[in-house]
Amino acid sequence: MHRQSKLVVVFVAVIAAVASAAARSQEAEGAGTARTPSASPEARKFLAPPNQVVAIRAGRLFDSRSGRMLANPVIVVRGERIAEVGAGVQVPAGAAVIDLGAATVLPGMIDGHVHLNLNAPNPPDKRALIALANAQVDLDAGFTTVLDMDSRGGFNTVEIRDAINSGQFLGPRMQVVGQSINQRATNYYADTQSLRFWEGFTENKNTNSPWLARAAVREAKLHGVDWIKIYTTQDFVGPVHMWRPDATLVNSPSLTLEEVEAIVDEAHRLGLKVACHAYGGEGMRSCLSAGVDSPNHMLELDDAGVRVLLQKKLYFVPTIDDLISLEKADLRETGGRNSRLKLMEQAFKRALAAGVTIVFGSGATSATIPHGRQADQFRYFVKWGMTPAQALQTAFLPAARMLNYGWENQIGSIEKGKFADLIAVSRNPLEDVAEMERVRFVMKGGLVVRNDLGAR
Repeated sequence: MHRQSKLVVVFVAVIAAVASAAARSQEAEGAGTARTPSASPEARKFLAPPNQVVAIRAGRLFDSRSGRMLANPVIVVRGERIAEVGAGVQVPAGAAVIDLGAATVLPGMIDGHVHLNLNAPNPPDKRALIALANAQVDLDAGFTTVLDMDSRGGFNTVEIRDAINSGQFLGPRMQVVGQSINQRATNYYADTQSLRFWEGFTENKNTNSPWLARAAVREAKLHGVDWIKIYTTQDFVGPVHMWRPDATLVNSPSLTLEEVEAIVDEAHRLGLKVACHAYGGEGMRSCLSAGVDSPNHMLELDDAGVRVLLQKKLYFVPTIDDLISLEKADLRETGGRNSRLKLMEQAFKRALAAGVTIVFGSGATSATIPHGRQADQFRYFVKWGMTPAQALQTAFLPAARMLNYGWENQIGSIEKGKFADLIAVSRNPLEDVAEMERVRFVMKGGLVVRNDLGAR
């Protein structure tokens, strides 16, 4: 069970912080987020003391580069970064020691696809509260970095990211989309039964030409986002209007190829990366052709699509948790003949066999897919053909490389000079990958978030 105790700190001042963070934002620092507020000593409550020295002992350490275990590691943390790591490292004089016993230490996990708030319509202040609370639940579960792929709160995730970076609130490292860019005529209806659009729906930005698409990217850049998210096939959160009578996906295209190309070109010109929601068909082909940085879902990924992924060295983010939640409804709608989870299994196996780089992304929301439970996805990765080590690696260096600003130099592995983003589980996850669902220790940037294993 994931602890909720630290969430209390959120509700005292989050509304004021979210409202004022934009006015305090400065140039990027640390891991390279687009905007980082200045931090007074009082505001740095949730940052590690810069002069601290901590030594962590454990039974095993997962090397995310090799996929192997290192026995009896010692990790020395100075401030927020790793100073030394290895089996023969000496504990510095005066260091605080955290003895995790026989536990396995791993890098903090990275979730490359979350929605911090996809609840039904709520007032803006409540959306911010929900988003920050979900971010904290993810951190408590061992996800020290998340990529938010749009939330029903406009650009409030930008301000939440900045407030976390400044140390005002506890939370994971974040890269954010803010509002996605869509074409409303064929995409994302709030009411999947009536296909009527809710005008108060602030998740996305409507566009109807390549030049308007470029303008939407520029507007998002002004708001301080790290990524642009586009939808090139329609997205109905439930099974209604998702399936044809023959139990194949509808896959109505949304943005045109010209619009997608304009978005990718403008985003890259401005230093942003682009993620694409696509299930298949014309919309999926547009994403791949335009060279988006993070193709997501890709339920109907075929051999031609795999070739493009390999040729352009693109990442594949196969969200599974959202599809698990839709499995029963999909089977009911198709008379048991098909489901999005079945299609994902086929796409995943095709990509894995071809050597496509797969990145962990859950699709967690605050509606049907609860935050903090994403690690169950590792079991599906193993079931569908990965070794436990391969499954774990999807949440580390490949995910870090996919992120913006060169974050692979900061996170994704336990190495000297990187942020001290560490987690631990009691047993060996290479023997049972489900152990990742039972994280017992979390450190983010040298700050202990939880420790259910040993005393400091």
